[in-house]
Amino acid sequence: MINIGCQVFITWQIPVGPLLKMPNKIILVDKEDNEIGTEFKLKAHKEGKLHRAFSIFIFNSKGELLLQRRALKKYHSGGLWTNSCCSHPKSGEEILFSVHRRLKEEMGFDCDMEEIFSFIYKARLDRGLTENEFDHVFIGKFDGTPEINKKEAEEVKWVSYDFLEKDIKENPEKYTYWFKACYKKVFELTKGKI
Repeated sequence: MINIGCQVFITWQIPVGPLLKMPNKIILVDKEDNEIGTEFKLKAHKEGKLHRAFSIFIFNSKGELLLQRRALKKYHSGGLWTNSCCSHPKSGEEILFSVHRRLKEEMGFDCDMEEIFSFIYKARLDRGLTENEFDHVFIGKFDGTPEINKKEAEEVKWVSYDFLEKDIKENPEKYTYWFKACYKKVFELTKGKI
């Protein structure tokens, strides 16, 4: 599932309107990421169905990672720290389009991004939900100030790897499961790229 050699740099025009009004269905996949159907997002999480997702890690020129603290009212993992942005492509939507769309919607900016690997994880969450994701991990670079969507994130901060490593050891309950499962590999694979 590792896709290190892929470099995709695309500038996207993000429409508002019809796409955002589509029913909130996500893409169900098999263990090879082949689409096998769709399901409403909440139902897929209640039933623990494997589905396509993405996690975005944005770095600045100092090599610091942009973290967000999820909005308290999110349907799961509210108030926890996690990677810069994460979500699911909608049914009928290409993943690269989704990545750029969601970064703009959540953080108020867009940038070039590259997929560096993918992985599958399954975790029981709060509110009786289960994450079971085929997660595509993307990296990008941005040196500005995010304009966060308060419906998605409470706050953001830039952190170094050393700070993150220490804080996760001391306060693991403050971070999302999927972030803790992949952040070390992200830092390892981004050395020299950012």
